[in-house]
Amino acid sequence: MPLELQIIRASEFIRLAPNGAFDLSASKAALAELAGACHKRGIDRALLDIRGFEPGPRPLYTLADLSTLVNTFSEIGFTGQHRLALLYRTDPHRRARLFASLSAARGWTVQAFDDFEEALLWLSAGANITSAPAAADVPVRRVVSRPRAPHRTRNPKSS
Repeated sequence: MPLELQIIRASEFIRLAPNGAFDLSASKAALAELAGACHKRGIDRALLDIRGFEPGPRPLYTLADLSTLVNTFSEIGFTGQHRLALLYRTDPHRRARLFASLSAARGWTVQAFDDFEEALLWLSAGANITSAPAAADVPVRRVVSRPRAPHRTRNPKSS
């Protein structure tokens, strides 16, 4: 069964200021643009791939930052019908899993993974892919039968 999904890499939405600090407003704008493009194309499955992001000794995002990023999806029309997998290589500060928990608390279908294949299997599970149009009602009409003459069988012995 075919699956159409969007892969969004960390470098496409994580923005840093010149001093290396996390730039929340620029990251939010980039993420909103990417998520909005998925929404316009009718793609309801996305993979946020942050494996290329190297976490430092301290968390880059505050709880408020994560909450703001989660709200970005709501602002562009993300619903519980969409699926978002967050793929990380390492999560020492539990920010990827916290993002997924905050999203799930809002009723969205989001999960964090450290394995690519598991993420794809989860994204493809329960996909509402329809290849045939829905069946239409078939009109049923009643045929009135006329009484038939009794059927006569020929008796071979009588001939």
